[in-house]
Amino acid sequence: MIFTELSVAGAFLIDLDPHADERGLFARAFCAREFAEHGLKDTFVQANFSHNIHRGTLRGLHYQRAPHAEVKLVRCARGALFDVVVDLRPDSPSYGRWAGAELSADNHCALYVPEGCAHGFETLVDDTDAFYLVSAFYASGAEAGMRWDDPQIAIDWPVYPPVLISPKDAAASLFKEYAP
Repeated sequence: MIFTELSVAGAFLIDLDPHADERGLFARAFCAREFAEHGLKDTFVQANFSHNIHRGTLRGLHYQRAPHAEVKLVRCARGALFDVVVDLRPDSPSYGRWAGAELSADNHCALYVPEGCAHGFETLVDDTDAFYLVSAFYASGAEAGMRWDDPQIAIDWPVYPPVLISPKDAAASLFKEYAP
């Protein structure tokens, strides 16, 4: 695997190192040893799947408050999406900044979202599936969200405005209201 750190501290774009032949390709999508060598969380307790019917569907920005903060490892299994991480860690050098990457079934990349960061994505094509691993069990009392269109964060979403967003996500808090 090829690990590229993004502008949000501890967030990585992870690309496959495929071995190809006439059958197609084979690559390691996760290796606990390689993750640990890069200082990344290497234990996941839950896998989530999201099917999205329409291009321009926006999900997020979601996170869980401590002590239930979670790491996410996100892949696009079908279609394409723009995946975003926002740093909510006050002592981080990238506090208040965002990074994004296109994940698709064709590019096989994954996004590693560190603890203490909000995460969201927007679909770039119809019928897009996201699959992601999380390091902590879902805790409804720790669930929180941040506004996708927060002017202080100013995420450059590719489909603007989004076609579909849940009322809950549309009404999430602004960054200035965030309290760790």
